[in-house]
Amino acid sequence: MTIEVKDTRFDEFLEFPCSVNFKVLGVAVPELVDHIVVVLQQHAKADDYNPQIRPSSKGSYHSVSVSVTVTSKEHMELLYTELGRLELVRYVI
Repeated sequence: MTIEVKDTRFDEFLEFPCSVNFKVLGVAVPELVDHIVVVLQQHAKADDYNPQIRPSSKGSYHSVSVSVTVTSKEHMELLYTELGRLELVRYVI
């Protein structure tokens, strides 16, 4: 497995640790939120995620917003990478 190295500038704009709202756009199936929460629990170690779900106008996709405490630039990059690897996910913003 190749680890993707991101060259972001999050550390120039954010002071860590901080709360970040991740927005994940994925296929509108019931298990989408569960898959997202599993990744967050593996890498962010919190139990109290409160995902907010909005369906797309045609109902094909769901936008899932969830607030996560990130501890570093690398931690934030890891979450973007791991969420993006989920088969049901199309975009992570």
